[in-house]
Amino acid sequence: MQAGPWATYSSYAAIVPSSTTALNCRAIYVGGAGNVVVASKVGGTLVTFTAPPVGSILPIELNEGIVDATSTATLLVALQ
Repeated sequence: MQAGPWATYSSYAAIVPSSTTALNCRAIYVGGAGNVVVASKVGGTLVTFTAPPVGSILPIELNEGIVDATSTATLLVALQ
């Protein structure tokens, strides 16, 4: 297993995708199948992570970013 800043997290919270709710996290755990749509800020350009593997961690940092309501993946968890 690789070591690094992404290897451990001190807190976590369930994500409810929203086009307006800002979120801070260091990574996103994907628990269910689908796409994850994120933006680096509310109203920012949306980027779609298409079909990340179930059980994977997307090592993307959001600082006042969003996991958009158009996301179809389920069981998303913000890791901090």
